[in-house]
Amino acid sequence: MHSVKRPHWMTGLVIVSGAFGAMTIYSGGAVLFVDGAARAAAGNYVPFVLWFNFMAGFAYLIAAYGLFRLRPWTVPVSTAIAVLSLAVFAAFGVYVISGGAFEARTVVAMTVRCTLWIVIAIVLKTSTSLKQPR
Repeated sequence: MHSVKRPHWMTGLVIVSGAFGAMTIYSGGAVLFVDGAARAAAGNYVPFVLWFNFMAGFAYLIAAYGLFRLRPWTVPVSTAIAVLSLAVFAAFGVYVISGGAFEARTVVAMTVRCTLWIVIAIVLKTSTSLKQPR
C-alpha cells in the first residue's frame, strides 16, 4: 500500500478548519438552543446567517476530516463551503440594505469565514497532495 505524507501546511489547515468548525457549532448552538447569556450577548443576530453558520460548522469538520485523510473530495467540499458562504454573505448584504437589524461583528465574521474558505479552496485546488491516483 502506498502511503502519502501530509505536508506540514496541510496539518495546519486540518487544525484551523477543525477548530473553526467546533467553535462555530458550539457558539451557534449556544445562541440557537440555549436561552441564556450567549443569546443575550448575540444582540441583533440574523437568524438565517446564524443557522447557516451553525450548519456550516459541521461541513468544516467534514472538510477537516477529509484533509486529515488526504481525500480528494475535500476540494469540492471546501469550494462549496466558500461559494455558499459568499451567497449567504450576499443575502445578508441585501438584508442590511433593506433595513434589517444586525450586529457589525456579523460583517467581520462573514468576511473572515468567506476569506478563510476561499483561501482553503484555492490552496487545495492547486495542491498535488489531494490528487487522485491514476
